[in-house]
Amino acid sequence: MPALVLFGDVVRSRRDAAAATTWLRTLGADLAAAYAGDALAGFEFTQGDEIQGLLRPTADPTRAILRAALHPGRLPMRWVVVAGEVDPGHGPATQRSGPAFIRARERLELAVARRETLAVVSGDRATDELLDALAPLLGELLDDLTRRQREIAWPILVEGLRRSEAAERLGVSRATISVAADRAHLRSLGSLARVVRTLLARATMSST
Repeated sequence: MPALVLFGDVVRSRRDAAAATTWLRTLGADLAAAYAGDALAGFEFTQGDEIQGLLRPTADPTRAILRAALHPGRLPMRWVVVAGEVDPGHGPATQRSGPAFIRARERLELAVARRETLAVVSGDRATDELLDALAPLLGELLDDLTRRQREIAWPILVEGLRRSEAAERLGVSRATISVAADRAHLRSLGSLARVVRTLLARATMSST
């Protein structure tokens, strides 16, 4: 069946395996709630440093990337999203198989070699040429945010609040939010995430 496979790998997890496990438990619960209607299998982690998820082809995988990157308890991660066929099966993603899982594993190894923190594969050659350039850039820009910038980015990019609403939520002035958001290039980050999401969705729909 067609699906989106998500692999999220904690970077340098061996330095603190216990912290990586705690973080993945937190992230797994957050993603399970966020994708309640779009998850084809439960989010589970393996080996203490990697989380796997399986989403409907119409789901938005960039939501997972943003939630993980902007979460206050985050650890640095490397993500791979692959659209393709998986075996129907039952249970969590860690118990599934199929071509998309194999491709995701191969792409994760390539991302490690290239030191990329985000890779997205649609299966369409022309689209993937664009995604190979845009997805790593999105991952890099998210990783460059400071803790304060991530705090401001969460209500804007994850919850979709206006800057004035984010200011009220965080108890600061609208001007403070605007300055911080502009310095963090949050508008550009949001646009880049939408482009990645749109490219993947169009390629996925055209293949069905």
